[in-house]
Amino acid sequence: MLVFAQKTSQVLLHMAVAFGVTYGFTGSLAVGGLAAVVEPICNVLVLPLHDRAWGRLRRSLSDGNTPTMRRRAVRNMPQAAAAEGSAA
Repeated sequence: MLVFAQKTSQVLLHMAVAFGVTYGFTGSLAVGGLAAVVEPICNVLVLPLHDRAWGRLRRSLSDGNTPTMRRRAVRNMPQAAAAEGSAA
């Protein structure tokens, strides 16, 4: 029950901030009200994509497979091949 109350409070806070900021910029109650409704809907649609991206990043970091490490590996590949060729 406490989790439900917390989530409801967060949604209402989001809506109030969206309304207040939009009303402050536009001076329009209608546009402020529209923003208060549309903004939480957009968050609901985008949040799973955000969470998925962070999950991929966490998995990459736990595997030690970061983008920087991949770039270094690709950049060093020709040097490694040249070193092997000269050693032969």
